[in-house]
Amino acid sequence: MTTAAMYLVLDMINDLVHEDGPNGKKGYGPILAKRNTIANTAEALRKARAAGLKIGYVRVGFSSDYRECPPTSPIFQGAKKAGLFKLGAWGTEVHPALKPEPQDYDIVKHRVSPFYATSLEAILGANGIRRIYISGVSTSGAVLSAAKEGHDRDYEIVVLEDCCCALTEEQHQAVIEQMQRIAVITTSRDVRFD
Repeated sequence: MTTAAMYLVLDMINDLVHEDGPNGKKGYGPILAKRNTIANTAEALRKARAAGLKIGYVRVGFSSDYRECPPTSPIFQGAKKAGLFKLGAWGTEVHPALKPEPQDYDIVKHRVSPFYATSLEAILGANGIRRIYISGVSTSGAVLSAAKEGHDRDYEIVVLEDCCCALTEEQHQAVIEQMQRIAVITTSRDVRFD
């Protein structure tokens, strides 16, 4: 059983990735479908669970009055105007195909980075985690942030490329190429959770 590793699934919430969500027909929807991101992530989760990894779901979200929403952030102010990312609502639940299990960790963030002002560092430390597998949306946002910050905090970072997506394939590939300097890049098919 692997105890020194965790798989973090980043922002695979209904507001961003569900077919019936606000990004289902536009935004991430078309590229998610083309890349088979949700099914690939479900397979990676199956393999990670079989290997005994701890699983963490990182979800971006805000109180219903958006009290944690930064007024200087174009991306989060846009979400506020659109009524997205409200904690306790359907939009911030994990996509049903990737349903969390009771033993999984729920890490709520109010910024792009899964490390900033969250419980993540305490969870990693309490569990002796040294290797972090990451995937999610977007490649150029939460995934890149997690990879950079994890690297700088001395974790071994592994990115599951086919379980990530960005708004365009070109953007995704450019960021994957950038992350090769700080992370191991693999796929849901080739990953070994050991």
